[in-house]
Amino acid sequence: MRCNNIDKLHSRRELLTRAGCGFGALAYEAMSGERLFGAETANPASQKITNRLGTAKNVIWLFMEGGPSHIDLFDYKPAVNELAGKSLPDSFEKPVLAMGEINAPILECKRKWQQCGESGLWISDWLPHHQQIADELCVIRSCVSDGINHAGGVCQMNTGAVFGGRPSLGAWVSYGLGNPTESLPTFVVMKDSSSMVVNGVRAWGSGFMPSMHQGVLFETGDEPLRHLNNPAGVSQQQQRSKLDFINQLNRQHFEGRHSNTELEARIQSYELAAKMQADAPVAIDIDNEPEHIRSMYGLDQKETEVYGRQCLLARRLVERGVRFVQLYSGAGSKWDSHSNIESNHSRLCGGVDKPIAGLIADLKQRGMLEDTLVIWGGEFGRTPMSEKGNGRDHNPTGFTMWMAGGGVKAGQAVGATDELGLHAVEDRLHVHDIHATIMGLLGMDHKEVVYMHKGRPERVDLNEGEFYKGILAKT
Repeated sequence: MRCNNIDKLHSRRELLTRAGCGFGALAYEAMSGERLFGAETANPASQKITNRLGTAKNVIWLFMEGGPSHIDLFDYKPAVNELAGKSLPDSFEKPVLAMGEINAPILECKRKWQQCGESGLWISDWLPHHQQIADELCVIRSCVSDGINHAGGVCQMNTGAVFGGRPSLGAWVSYGLGNPTESLPTFVVMKDSSSMVVNGVRAWGSGFMPSMHQGVLFETGDEPLRHLNNPAGVSQQQQRSKLDFINQLNRQHFEGRHSNTELEARIQSYELAAKMQADAPVAIDIDNEPEHIRSMYGLDQKETEVYGRQCLLARRLVERGVRFVQLYSGAGSKWDSHSNIESNHSRLCGGVDKPIAGLIADLKQRGMLEDTLVIWGGEFGRTPMSEKGNGRDHNPTGFTMWMAGGGVKAGQAVGATDELGLHAVEDRLHVHDIHATIMGLLGMDHKEVVYMHKGRPERVDLNEGEFYKGILAKT
């Protein structure tokens, strides 16, 4: 079964067969009172795909923009230090480097490593709080992408393609599963500074889909959503009457312009904004959280307060039905570390380690981790070779991401890179496979979630991805 899909008929006999079956389906619909699968609905935000594969209902994507170094965080490679200062052995395929430094020597990893929890996952001392949640993680050590630079890498990790114009993964989730709440967005994006994510809003755009599926950006700081409260001297009744009148005019203007999805999205955004005035202030008000919860996320420490606030807000949003929340750490590619990786990663890891561990622990104690899929990772990893003597270049040919909750088997590592962490060599998971797997964990067969665009059936994985069953808790 497919959404918004059109099959071509090849003969009159096939036409009569299909039509005959269709009459039976119409009778079934009349008797059952249920709408047929894939039928157009009055509400474009309604669910179109029945949740039947995975157990996850929501996603929290912790996006480390700029490319964190997997071989200094989760992918322990003793050979890196054994060969430090030497050139890459001839037995290794030479990578295409973003910055193109020639014959750079292998750079030592200065981290101390520890096997953590009952699972024995290797995690470095840059993430001491992650060491406490090792048994909740499924570490994927064999991720691969095509984006050699940040623009292409971030674009592909979000949309599946290195060039802009396609819907983001959050938009596909919104399209497939719909919005279970009428007073909050389906897809929310947050970043940790005023800097813009590379590619800007295209990273969470809806591409060729209706604009209503694009992400909604929440601001940093104490006021993620501005103008939620009524202006001074305006009562709730006055505000409601004014908004109802504006909505009436908007709907009149929309008549005869149904093909203009941007207009429709703008009208719906006005209506959503009005509904959010009632529920959003409660959702984003973290000041009423108990002190021990705020401390769990690191809100009482300067270096962790910003990302801790976002992680806590993400929990509150999915608690209230938001489908997809994406939290950018290092907005503006700050995880990029062509030089001074020690100071760069020390600062950034220190800012996210405790908040992320707190998020996992909090979701688990509330019974939410089972149906909330948490994802960690950037657009690529880093090379074992040095750049500028004390940094690492981009590495899209083998890097690490992890997932937790949402039906994922916890406390395991899947896939592998070579001895130096340069290339994925076992259970390679391309970005298309990662997207297909996330869709599957959310209960959607990525091959059935189809959007017709200019007569072409489009899928999230560009017809190239496969669901990776090795990640499931039960197979």
